[in-house]
Amino acid sequence: MRAFRLTEPGEPPAVVEVPTPRPGPGEVLVKVAGVGACHTDITLMDAEAGYTPPLPFTLGHEVSGWIAELGDGVTGLDIGQPVLIYISWGCGRCVRCASGLDHWCHNGASLAGIGRDGGLADYQLVPDARYVVPLPESLDVFEAGPLADAGLTPYHAIRRSAHKLASPMSTLVVVGVGGLGHLAVQIARATSAATVVAVDISEDKLEFARGLGAHHAIMAGAQAAAEVKELTAGRGADLVVDFVGSDASGAFCAAAAGSMAEITLIGGAGGSITVDHRSLQRDTSVTRSGMGSIPDLHEVVALAASGAIAAEVEKHPFAEVDAVYERLRNGQVKGRAVITMD
Repeated sequence: MRAFRLTEPGEPPAVVEVPTPRPGPGEVLVKVAGVGACHTDITLMDAEAGYTPPLPFTLGHEVSGWIAELGDGVTGLDIGQPVLIYISWGCGRCVRCASGLDHWCHNGASLAGIGRDGGLADYQLVPDARYVVPLPESLDVFEAGPLADAGLTPYHAIRRSAHKLASPMSTLVVVGVGGLGHLAVQIARATSAATVVAVDISEDKLEFARGLGAHHAIMAGAQAAAEVKELTAGRGADLVVDFVGSDASGAFCAAAAGSMAEITLIGGAGGSITVDHRSLQRDTSVTRSGMGSIPDLHEVVALAASGAIAAEVEKHPFAEVDAVYERLRNGQVKGRAVITMD
């Protein structure tokens, strides 16, 4: 089968032929429909030798498709059923895995497409049926892949701070209206009472955010934190979620957050945020958030099925995989690019 793999340290990924896997007991083989292209993939491509997970492996961690084959003992799934793949694979035995928190497995989780073979291939082998989430007929299987990360990660970040967003007087600031941020705006509108403020360096992205339901859209820059304070009658935001992760976005988050607020860091641009008595208001906390749980992903799928959230998707055939990542690298993707295998 075809697979887009990192094979040698410091070398770009390539399309190669590899054997089609067969599922063992408890495993599931998925015929891949579509795979979301993520900046994490580019980070792996650009990493210096020694700074990637052990090679080789197949890229792609936002994967949807159809059940192709079931290993012995797997029940409750049908051949041809459309599914979404949860990408963080734990031991399945510790107390966290038993609670669906495989991403925080006490024995260490591995990530599909980030060390383990991902879905930029004709088929993906999933090691346990618990990591396969059925998709309802109302969702397009070719476009559902981004829900596995671009939907799940902001959902977890927003829901973990739900107590900050229960009042109609609360304010949530989304920093960066990209692949994750555009879904964060929708998730915040669908699951909270908060006023949603989008911040970005692009007027096109701000207009995009307004169309997705953001109450306010602010151009990033020296004045942005003051505008947030003005919108909140001087209080500052109750939750600021940073999908950029630069020094500039970190400084903005610290300045825009009010007292007793939460700042959640997700973006991986290599920046930092200063945490001291002068940079933050009192009782404000800073968290580095990760992806969500298996139950969270089921809830994300339910939100999408209800029509409350939808990834903005541009689809490209597998033959254009290199060009897709070049578009992503150059900031030319609106929402999420999905690479289709059929």
